[in-house]
Amino acid sequence: MKSHICKIKEQGFSSGSCLVEAEGKRALACQATLKYENNQTYRLITSIHLSRPENYLSIYQSGCNFSCRKCHSWYFSKIKDGAWYTPKEILKEAIAYEKLVTLVEPKARATSWHAHDTCRCCGSCVLFGKRSNSCPGILSPESIVLSPQGFGPVRNIVGFTGGDLTCCPEFYGECARLIHKHTSLWVLIETNGYGLTPQNLDYLKNAGVDAFWLDMKAYDADKHKWLTGCSNDTILRLPEEILKRGFVLEVLSLYIPGLVEADELESIALSLKEVDNSIPFTILAFFPEYRMKDYKSPTVKEMIEAYNRAKATGLKNIRLGNVGVFAPTEEDQQYLMAHVEKGVF
Repeated sequence: MKSHICKIKEQGFSSGSCLVEAEGKRALACQATLKYENNQTYRLITSIHLSRPENYLSIYQSGCNFSCRKCHSWYFSKIKDGAWYTPKEILKEAIAYEKLVTLVEPKARATSWHAHDTCRCCGSCVLFGKRSNSCPGILSPESIVLSPQGFGPVRNIVGFTGGDLTCCPEFYGECARLIHKHTSLWVLIETNGYGLTPQNLDYLKNAGVDAFWLDMKAYDADKHKWLTGCSNDTILRLPEEILKRGFVLEVLSLYIPGLVEADELESIALSLKEVDNSIPFTILAFFPEYRMKDYKSPTVKEMIEAYNRAKATGLKNIRLGNVGVFAPTEEDQQYLMAHVEKGVF
């Protein structure tokens, strides 16, 4: 049997934490959920649908090069699950999706972050014939449609999410080329960043990938290793590498009490500010899942402290996410509104 050669190891980097469950055994994600047959690339896809609150077509992938203890999609990212898709089959999904688009965004807004600017996905304008108090007041009710995850517009973006195998970039590149050739959709990759070596970034840029949503798990090296099974040495340098190639970038980090708290998030924000103070940064509230069910979610006061410390670095565009997790009561929500500016959550 031919021995497996890790593609990023060939480039001088360490292999990821790549093992997944497949048919009752442990296998490398790039072998269990990615394959090459008859001169075609196949990727194992768990589901494809219009997601909220991102308001774009999300392609949920099985298999990942991280083993995150907090993973919210572990049941398909760390367990082989789904159907095999070629880039041409992804294109068919993209062409069908484009016919439903109700909001055309410029490339600079090909992010999850910018979805928040136009719609809060409450559905009030459709269900009750009036806008909610939090509505940005930009879209007409005719732009709002119902999808499996709720109400919102249909934006001209295709996002690859769930598991991450950007260490094997060919599938993404082939999809991007086809999507740009046959549609007017933007291509976004939600990523942990581990596979985005300089060589792979150059390849993806030439292939037509437009944007990255980078999930920076932790600033501290030991915490990152414990959380994911991998080093973050190259990930901390990624924002600069991504932007200098002309990609659109947004960054997300979780507030995890007892692990990734305000000091860590402040350090991440400062590192982003030193690259470009306009990089959109979302601080998302953790909720217990997978191998971290004994950890608690942050409180509204902890999230506000994290926001204020991140803002103090000089980073301009910061949001708080998962409001229902960190501000579940009306009292919490009133406190939040009293202590942060409108549009932060």
